[in-house]
Amino acid sequence: MTIPKKVRLVEVGPRDGLQNEKQPISVADKVRLVDDLSAAGLGYIEVGSFVSPKWVPQMAGSAEVFAQIQRQAGVVYGALTPNMKGFEAAVEAGVREVAVFAAASEAFSQKNINCSISESLARFVPIMDAARAHGISVRGYVSCVLGCPYEGAVAPERVASVAGELFAMGCYEVSLGDTIGTGTAGATRRLFELAAAQVPRDKLGGHFHDTYGQALANVYASLQEGISVFDSSVAGLGGCPYAKGATGNVASEDVLYLLEGLGIHTGIDMDRLIDAGQRICEVLGKANGSRVARARLASR
Repeated sequence: MTIPKKVRLVEVGPRDGLQNEKQPISVADKVRLVDDLSAAGLGYIEVGSFVSPKWVPQMAGSAEVFAQIQRQAGVVYGALTPNMKGFEAAVEAGVREVAVFAAASEAFSQKNINCSISESLARFVPIMDAARAHGISVRGYVSCVLGCPYEGAVAPERVASVAGELFAMGCYEVSLGDTIGTGTAGATRRLFELAAAQVPRDKLGGHFHDTYGQALANVYASLQEGISVFDSSVAGLGGCPYAKGATGNVASEDVLYLLEGLGIHTGIDMDRLIDAGQRICEVLGKANGSRVARARLASR
């Protein structure tokens, strides 16, 4: 399998990165982060989530963020919409692309969204219908693809099946997420090999958390399987509110450094990306989770 010559990064920092933070984050700081990421050359930014603030307090104000960001031509500004109410709120806010998510683990699905995998997929049918009617693109996520905090190992065949259902339903792309970061390179390659029987490789993405320090190795393993889309989070922000101990997403800066070293084109400006991550880390009062950013900042 030839490694792709171009890779698209889906920046999930403003949504997946911030949703687990304890302290409130102002709309202005969220807007600044999105605008900084746009200026750095990210082509896809997941801006927020239209979900009840009771469940994910940090995602309150997503409509205001969408209203205030400086939209750049050619950049996709997406939002997570787990249900029909969220989808309708996103449409009202002028969102042109949404994401839905299912789990590959029954236990995680029950803990996270209080329903079975099949019930969660059924809930997406009206969203898909409404999205088609509004001309809105839908991206799919599958979580716990390489391990579950409640079930342990997850069969790759089950992941492939859920991914296939989301694709058949109308998701133009399906991102496979190692929510708890337990995946390894060999398991990652096997997973994409099986998933590619259900969803074309150019319609699959990888979403890796770095809990066990394997995220970059898993990105490289995915590249070897011909995968060319990766979710990442500036400064390595994030975690999962429903997966105890899961650390942040793989840092966008670290993935970019890997890709640049392989001669893979992304169109992203590393220095601007590092500045964006450092600025939000200072707002949050936390250390930058990107090794590349820390090294580059120390040498400036």
